[in-house]
Parts: sequence; C-alpha cells; structure tokens
Amino acid sequence: MLRIPAVFLSMFMACSLVQAAPPVQVIAKGLVNPRGIAFAPDGQLFVTEAGRGGNGKCTVLGDGQNACYGETGALTRIDPAGVRKLVQVVTGLPSLAATGGFGATGPHAISFRGSGKADVVIGLGAVAAARTGLGAKAALFGTVVRVSVQGRVRPVADIARFEAVNNPVPVTSDSNPYGVVALPGHSVVADAGANALFLVHPDGRVSTLAMFEARYVPAPPQLQLPPGATIPMDAVPTSVVKGPDGALYAGQLTGFPFPVGGANVYRVGPGGGTPIVFAGGFTNIISLAFDAAGTLYVLEAGSGPAGTPDGPPLAAPGRLLRVNADGTHTVIYDRLYYPGGVTIGRDGHAYVTNNSIVPGRVPGAFPDGGQVLRIRLE
Repeated sequence: MLRIPAVFLSMFMACSLVQAAPPVQVIAKGLVNPRGIAFAPDGQLFVTEAGRGGNGKCTVLGDGQNACYGETGALTRIDPAGVRKLVQVVTGLPSLAATGGFGATGPHAISFRGSGKADVVIGLGAVAAARTGLGAKAALFGTVVRVSVQGRVRPVADIARFEAVNNPVPVTSDSNPYGVVALPGHSVVADAGANALFLVHPDGRVSTLAMFEARYVPAPPQLQLPPGATIPMDAVPTSVVKGPDGALYAGQLTGFPFPVGGANVYRVGPGGGTPIVFAGGFTNIISLAFDAAGTLYVLEAGSGPAGTPDGPPLAAPGRLLRVNADGTHTVIYDRLYYPGGVTIGRDGHAYVTNNSIVPGRVPGAFPDGGQVLRIRLE
C-alpha cells in the first residue's frame, strides 16, 4: 500500500483549498437596481436594471412613495465567468424612483424563448392612469416588451390597462408586473399589485389565469388591536416559473404585516385555476428557479420581521433556500442584501442579483453597487 507522508498530504490539501472556487463569487458590480436574471438559449447571462428614476415628472405610487421619471432602466449582458465588462444591450428604458434612486421601479424580470428573444416586464406600482404624462416612454410602465439579444424592443401587452379595466381581485386597483415566464406561444406574468397571474396570448391579448385572494393573519402588536385580532394580508405574487411537471409555480412576497414564515409557493395548473399551496414557511419570496433535476430554489428578499406599516417592508438578510423532497428547507446562503432574482446555470450554480434596491455604486455604503453573485449549490 502506498503511504503518503502526512506533511505531503497536508500540503496537497492546502493546495486543493487554494485552487477550489469559493462557494460565493461576485461576478459583476456597479449595477443599478438589478432585478431579474436569466440565461439566453446560447448561454449568455442577462440582468434587468430598474434604473434610478430621473429628473422628470413625478407621481405618487401605490406605496405612497413620490417617484420621478427617468429613462435609466436597462438590460445588461453579464459574463458568467466574470472576465469581460458589462454590456448594456438595451438602455433608455423607463424608470421611476424617489430622490436618490433607491428601490426604483422599472424593468423587473426577464425570461427567454427558444428563439433567443426575451420577454421583459416593466413595473408600475400604481393604477394605469398614473403613468399618463410622465414622459416619452411612460406608456411602457406596466407592460410586457419583447427584446432581441441585439437590443430591439417591441411592446407586446399592456398589463396595467387590462388590470384597470378588469381588476380581477377587487380590493384596490393596482398593477405592478414583477415576474414573467416565456412559454411556447404565450407568456405568464405575475402581477404583484393585482395579486394575479395574467396570460399574454400570441396576439398580445391579456386574460386572467389565476387570482390570489387576501388571507387573514394575526394583527401585529404595533396596531394595538384586541388580543386574537386578525387583519387581511395581500398575497403579492412576485415570481412565476414553469415546473418540471408543466405546472406554474408562483412565489409570494406577502403584504403588511409581512409575517415571518408567512409566504408560500403556489402551484397553478397550466390551464389556470385556483392556486394550491405547494410549499410554505418562507418569508418575502422575491424569485424562484428550478434546476435541471427539478429541485426548486426559493429566494427571499428578507427573512426577518418587518417594522411599522410606514417603515421598511422587509428585513435583511435575504436568503437562498432549497426545497427538499420532504418539503423541508435547506438554507444555501443567508448573507444577501435585498436580492432581486435567481436563475440556475448549466454549470449547476445559482446566479443571484444582490443589492437589488441600490442605485449603482454608493461610496461608503455600497461601493460595489448592485451585484451578480455565483453561488455553489453543492
């Protein structure tokens, strides 16, 4: 038997540790409110940047924020190896943000078709009429646009207008397209404002595929309601993906009071219908992704208790979790700050947008600005 001296063995192990890739790598920096992330069929990686708003006209969004118009949104190509510079394939997309640019509304999510074209949803967070007169491209808020990898943009469907006319969950009228999955011949949009999944037909028509009704949860202590009181909580679906069984899976952020463990992943049949809880016990779900083996990964924007109704809705840290076959969760990484999107690469790694509410490099506080992380899933 060949015996390796211990000193050589320790040297070998040390070299192996040096050469092995770290479990988490920053492969892109300086992004501006980065949200959705997806691989094109040819393996190129793309990120939607919601922009930082601008100096244009302002409007009050559904959350009470006074946000001003700019054309600072973008679609950016990222080198998965972290070698080449970022390339903005599309610039000048509409964006809304408060002074400072944090937490902008703009291009929120992206999903590719086999043809190489992508569907991108541009958020709104208000009624359709709120976009009137804001700026030259304001009509693109609350819509789906189709983008080629060469950068050509074509409007496809007006989600906000459909919501305003039909209001499928009639508590309030509000539209904020936040997630999208492009499927053969059609797309499905998760509208976090409308609390619904919408089907976009090949001709651009929109119809309601599923609705997420509010559910009652315990009232938080700060409301000072009688013991045992409950309040309605909006579902706020932020993400939608196609599962290995052909069904749709939607993740919910939840609305106030943003209870820890109160967010679910819902399953919706490919033809629509009543959402069924597939997995629960999450907090503030912002994105979902399946790997090649059919395992579901859940990205939480925040995992801690929220503050007051007027304070930050989410509490850091954000987390990436795996849903196990028995329904339990495994935390993959829990040092994220307001992550925005997740996708799984052909290499079996997760790619996550981080600092997704940060408007680029902020000296001192956020020197990296928005990031893309590669996270090993083993």
